[in-house]
Amino acid sequence: MPHARGLAGAVLLPILALLAGGCAAGGDDPPVSAEDMPALGACRDLTPADVAEPSNATAVVDCSAEHTAETYAVGSLPERFADAEYDDRVLGAYAYKTCSTAFMKFLGADESLVMRTVLSWAWFRPSEGAWDAGSRWYRCDVIGGGEQSAAYVTLPETAEDVLLGKPDDRWLVCVDGESVDAGAKIPCSQAHAWRAVTTIKLGEDADPYPGDRVVQVRTRDFCSDSVGAWLNYPVDYDFGYTWFHEAEWEAGNRRSVCWAKTES
Repeated sequence: MPHARGLAGAVLLPILALLAGGCAAGGDDPPVSAEDMPALGACRDLTPADVAEPSNATAVVDCSAEHTAETYAVGSLPERFADAEYDDRVLGAYAYKTCSTAFMKFLGADESLVMRTVLSWAWFRPSEGAWDAGSRWYRCDVIGGGEQSAAYVTLPETAEDVLLGKPDDRWLVCVDGESVDAGAKIPCSQAHAWRAVTTIKLGEDADPYPGDRVVQVRTRDFCSDSVGAWLNYPVDYDFGYTWFHEAEWEAGNRRSVCWAKTES
């Protein structure tokens, strides 16, 4: 019977970290009108510091030049946000659902695959001054990295359908460390010790959070079997798993990630 050794990691999913972040003041930008909506398909050279802010006015660059971000969705916020506070968490939940759904469609991936890619997304709203003046829009950017990235990788001229079919290893997420939460997430094209290989769905949209212990145990048990199958049932193998807490559940995430210990 195969023997599996599991290593848990309750770390924050990059795209959900983007949801929780970005509540600081957006600076002293002058108010703008609601007509100043960002351009769809625009490219920018964003950094993790840029993504940490709730608004962004970084200059647009030609998409044939080096860039780390591409705007894949823009739109006006629903009328119910007309009187919302700038850092309203309900606004964040709306952005998560809107941007994550469009993110999958844009990249050509399903819900499981987008949780196993180095690519992530960030969302931006108007500057605080423009918000106070009545501007209400959102902007979703695909970015070449996640919450733990010290720097972002360069994107292709367009990231549309980049995960369609069999994705290149440079877009898939791995870790080089003793455990899945002991090192930074890196592209699988680099030397690594762990690869994200499957996910488990733990509930439906309307389901209440089942509790930390239930989520952890169900994730561990599933990942033990799933990773064993992915490795073709070796006699001895290591697996890891990343599970999430109630805050991420309330934001919309229903999946945990399974990791296989690999040699390359």
